[in-house]
Amino acid sequence: MWDNYFDMNTVSEIRLKTTAYVGPGAIAKIDGIVEELKKRGVSQVLCMTGGRSYKLTGAWDHVEAACKKHGVSITLYNKVTPNPTTVAIDEAVAMAKKDKAGAVIGIGGGSPIDAGKSAAILLAYPDKTAEDLYTFKFTPDHAVPMIAINLTHGTGTEVDRFAVATIPHLNFKPAIAYDCIYPLYSIDDPALMTKLSPDQTRYVSIDAVNHVVEAATSIVANPVSIAFGIETVRLVAKYLPKVLRNPEDLKARYALLYASMIAGTSFDNGLLHYTHAMEHPLSGMKPDLTHGLGLAILLPAVVLECYPARAKVFAELLAPIVPGLDGEPEEAEAAAKGVERWLASVGVPQKLTDVGFTEADIEPLVKLTEETPSLSGLLGCAPVPSSPERVRRIYTNSLKPMA
Repeated sequence: MWDNYFDMNTVSEIRLKTTAYVGPGAIAKIDGIVEELKKRGVSQVLCMTGGRSYKLTGAWDHVEAACKKHGVSITLYNKVTPNPTTVAIDEAVAMAKKDKAGAVIGIGGGSPIDAGKSAAILLAYPDKTAEDLYTFKFTPDHAVPMIAINLTHGTGTEVDRFAVATIPHLNFKPAIAYDCIYPLYSIDDPALMTKLSPDQTRYVSIDAVNHVVEAATSIVANPVSIAFGIETVRLVAKYLPKVLRNPEDLKARYALLYASMIAGTSFDNGLLHYTHAMEHPLSGMKPDLTHGLGLAILLPAVVLECYPARAKVFAELLAPIVPGLDGEPEEAEAAAKGVERWLASVGVPQKLTDVGFTEADIEPLVKLTEETPSLSGLLGCAPVPSSPERVRRIYTNSLKPMA
């Protein structure tokens, strides 16, 4: 276990900040949350969401009823897309400022919640834009209250301090991390997730696995990031096949949702490195690429590069999906190919060539990895030093299957 190899002389900063309501029926907690917002003087909220799921899941009915009951008006922005843009965030904030919104409710997966976090900052800094925020032209230390109603089990954004948005004209997809955007409350209700498509179910669950593979092996990993990482992979390995067989299995959905939540806490503590830093240029260049799929494509090549530096951690972490690893550096190739086989076994065999990338795209991707704001910080957390050559090798090894 982690206590056999973690240096306990290390002083670790362990983050556990958001109050999360987890379990079937947790959506009913929105009533008390809106009541608290009203007591704080909030009479108007901005709801950030996508075009359909907020209504199809029934989440909107609860939000609308709670707001009506407690005399809180809603400014609805329901045009958030996957890989949300700074343009959309500014559009929503303009509406919210006109209505004098004093809090934000994000309803959806990572995209609406991240966009909501961004809006929560900008409502507190009315002279700033989303591009200012994501090009680090200012450092926020406060935001209006943010509530997250989670509709997927993958991002962990409902319990962490991170948000991501794309700056379209630059193909940049930076990440921000500020304490002021921890959601005040989050709702993780597995009953809201039974209508996720099989592919969505796969991709969001793989996102959670990627979070902990990075957070448990980074240079700032701590006992929480490692222990939560081990449990995350165990739960996803056990329950993802069950949900794919029976999407209505609430026990299995709960397990995947819990795995996603603790994975979010894991990377809130241990941070991220190669897979996320290198996926952002992929979906920056091709905004229609699903984030979790991009991560899955890169993961085996990242394991190949990083395994020798954290072999003991990787062996324990990957045991549920790649059994038989002993934690020796020379196992890197076996571990990487084992991860690739597991991904294929849950229906995600794709590589970069399958989603439209070619060898000609490698150099532009390497350049974006170097130039996109914030990505150097992620790469600096990797267990092996980052270089253009290593980044290029990971992209190249992700073009086609290893096995």
